[in-house]
Parts: sequence; C-alpha cells; structure tokens
Amino acid sequence: MSVIPAGTEVSFTITYLEMVERPDWTAPGLPPEARLEKAIDPPAWYFLALYGAVGRDYEWRDRFDQSEAEVAAFVGDPEVELWTLFQDGWPQGFFQLDFREAGVCDLAYFGMAPEAVGKGLGGKMLRIAIAKGWDRPGVTTMTVNTCELDHPRALGLYKSLGFQAVDTETRSRILVRDRDPALFPA
Repeated sequence: MSVIPAGTEVSFTITYLEMVERPDWTAPGLPPEARLEKAIDPPAWYFLALYGAVGRDYEWRDRFDQSEAEVAAFVGDPEVELWTLFQDGWPQGFFQLDFREAGVCDLAYFGMAPEAVGKGLGGKMLRIAIAKGWDRPGVTTMTVNTCELDHPRALGLYKSLGFQAVDTETRSRILVRDRDPALFPA
C-alpha cells in the first residue's frame, strides 16, 4: 500500500465497545525497570505532549482543536485519571480513565509511543488500565472506542480482553500528516 498524502480526505469507522462485567483475569505486573505513575493535577501541556506523541501517527488531533482552558478542564477534573508508563527514563505510553458518568469508567485514551510499540508493554498496560477502571467502587460498565485510523490490532485487542462492540459510526477526516500504512503491521 502506498503513502496517503496529507490533505487527503479519508473515511473511517469508529467502533464503540463496552464491558459490563469485571474480567476474570488478574492484571499482570510490569517489568522491574518499568513504572506506572498517576499524575496529580497534571497541566494541560503534559497531557497534550503524551496525546501528541502517542496519537500523531493515528490522526489524534481533536484535543488540539480545543482551547487550552477546555483541555485543562478535562485533564484537571477530579473524576479523570491520567496514568503514564515510564521505562528507560521516558514515557512509553499512557491511559486516561474517565469516571464522570455515574457507574461508568470510560477508557478515554490509551496508547503507546511509536518507539515503544512491540516491546510487550502495551498489552500489560491495557490490562492494568482495565483493572484500575473496575477497581473504582460503583463501576458497572467500562467503555472504550477505537477507529480504523488507530493501530489495526487495537479493536481485536479490546475484544480479546472482554469488550464487546455495541455501535459503529462512519466519519471522514482530512489527513494533516502523510499516512504510511506500512507503519501499522496488522
């Protein structure tokens, strides 16, 4: 497949998923050289740096279209948790849990920096994120969404861990970066 140039309009499908029971597996541990840290009162720039690093190849840009005040309100909400996975002195990936809707934990963001993909940390971090979501008292449902612009293994990974597709939506977007499908092995 050839590179799709920036400026091209592409259609993509968003899949909305949910999990209505806590999974029966336990969250794995991380390797000793890795650590997961919850950000306390993170500034908007910190979230945007992670969001940009993880999402740049997947056309994540909706948060960049918001004002700094809007991003800060989301990131600073006490019902939103931002977790960063560190290894080798730099952030390898992150996830965000949104508990603002009663009884629901939305896995609002999850991803690995491109340089960290394939090191075996992503699946572990996702299982930890799911466990942390279910650990919050009162959670009866976990939700997440992914789209065809995300890593091609994302949807299958979510389903393999217990999420079920509940809806889809088709949208289009004009690419802001060249998109090389060869970067995303299925």
